[in-house]
Amino acid sequence: MNSIRNVAIIAHVDHGKTTLVDALLRQSLTKISKEATEKGDLIMDSNDLERERGITIFSKNASVHYKDTKINIIDTPGHADFGGEVERVLKMADGVLLLIDAKEGPMPQTRFVLKKALELGHKVIVVINKIDKPDARIEYVINKTFDLFLELGADEETAYFPTIYASGKQGKAGLEPDLSKMTDISPVFDAIIKYIPAPIAEDDKPLQILITNTSYDNFKGRIATGRVYAGVVKAGQDVAHINRDGLIKKFRLTSLLGFEGLERVDITQAHAGDIIAVSGIPDITIGETLADPINPIALPVLDIEESTVRMRFGVNTSPLAGREGEYKTARQIQDRLLKAQEADVALKVESAGAEWVVSGRGELHLAILIETMRREGYEFQVGRPQVIEKHENGKTMTPFEKVAIEVPEEYSGSVMQKMGLRHAELLDMNADNGIVVLEFIIATKEFFGYRSQFVTDTKGMGIISSSFFEYREDVGGKFERNNGSLVVHESGSTKLYALTGAQDRGTIFVGPGLEVYKGQVIGQNSRGDDIWVNVCREKQQTNHRSSGEGTSEHFNTPKMMGLEQAIEYIDDSELVEVTPKNIRIRKIDLNG
Repeated sequence: MNSIRNVAIIAHVDHGKTTLVDALLRQSLTKISKEATEKGDLIMDSNDLERERGITIFSKNASVHYKDTKINIIDTPGHADFGGEVERVLKMADGVLLLIDAKEGPMPQTRFVLKKALELGHKVIVVINKIDKPDARIEYVINKTFDLFLELGADEETAYFPTIYASGKQGKAGLEPDLSKMTDISPVFDAIIKYIPAPIAEDDKPLQILITNTSYDNFKGRIATGRVYAGVVKAGQDVAHINRDGLIKKFRLTSLLGFEGLERVDITQAHAGDIIAVSGIPDITIGETLADPINPIALPVLDIEESTVRMRFGVNTSPLAGREGEYKTARQIQDRLLKAQEADVALKVESAGAEWVVSGRGELHLAILIETMRREGYEFQVGRPQVIEKHENGKTMTPFEKVAIEVPEEYSGSVMQKMGLRHAELLDMNADNGIVVLEFIIATKEFFGYRSQFVTDTKGMGIISSSFFEYREDVGGKFERNNGSLVVHESGSTKLYALTGAQDRGTIFVGPGLEVYKGQVIGQNSRGDDIWVNVCREKQQTNHRSSGEGTSEHFNTPKMMGLEQAIEYIDDSELVEVTPKNIRIRKIDLNG
């Protein structure tokens, strides 16, 4: 049984986790499918959205053979909004590789995932990545990491962690921070075998498999991925499915799959410690147990942190409804949302009349779901994000977030000012090499809408990340938008002449030649109230106008609103209409 190691890779967003996994897969000469090879780098980020955003959203498994050991590698999301994924994945591992950027050091999400790993008692190997960066500061990063371990209550043995230095991009690693002495990535494999314990083999005990992920296959039906905690499982055998409520039903496995590289392959049996996928159990969900049919013993059900943000989803009711989406009926949208809930434990879907209330871990978590559905051809509308508040001992408790911001010094003043307006509490402030690192605690509801403003204020040079901190008593603050909207007065097609006139009123979101309808929001007013504007008006022809008249007027480039900007922009009287082709903002009452 010493021939298996289960290791999860955890890190903050953009610290090079997926690139390092790529190097491990390629250098272990793992068989990689032609399709994955053609996509080039980042084999593990197979989802289009993950590639575009450069972040890992869904956790994935791969296995490699190194010397005589099978190493199961689990890539986890670094974003706190996908913490539901991280918590489950760590249950499958016996140890973790903690990846830290050689310049940035430990960041808020590093703290979030490391805390989870230490709670489970996992052995941690620290990998200082990107040491080829010109401004790498290795000593500083190691000291900061040590401080973080102590802060999170690590014992002495854990706090003196083994350290490896690496450049994932170049596929090299070593025990010293000297790139010229490194040849390949094998020191990472050697450290995994040396420091991470083999799974405890209990082949003679009754079967127990903890399910940590589910997916759907058109031929096999629901596929559940999990880890064998005890016993031996054979293809085609009977198993007992113990659900969250403790109900036990018997099923026969229709397939038993193991992992080879990134592929799932049919196997005949698996032992304690193996990570496997099974099919044949129709309604199994994440966190449940598959057990021995004669002596079924449930493993503890996975406890997932609660949702903090919710949004209303509904069928598109705009005048342009039904034109651009392939799936637009209430039944189709509901089925898709329920499917998303099954695959993601941190999502909750409740029916509310003709709408659905979808709760998640944060704005980004829900925005990714909306974007995924949109790309699959769904058309629907969503309301403004709302925080989920709790009532305890007669007090209203609201979620707070810890926000870490890293900006060039010249922009720090505007960040302090804007966060001050949102009643944020400054925890820490450090300046180093012209870069200021700020840490705040802020109510989630006051933090809404700041990200896109932050990008504008810092000219795209800042890094912002947040993670759920705790529930605190609500002191009643709420950050509201100061500006009204420019709303379309009559349906038609936008004309350059009318838009040029309207731009004096505020910021325009649309260009000429677009079909718009009455009640659609096409800009932000420079004042506090809404203004209804006619942007479909044409210039009247006269028989004595000179040919050059009107050409001197300039139409500014419109501010294009992407999905996240639109969700952050809207207030309680507005909705975002989402279709595969367009994102539109509209008033709930189109007649005002």
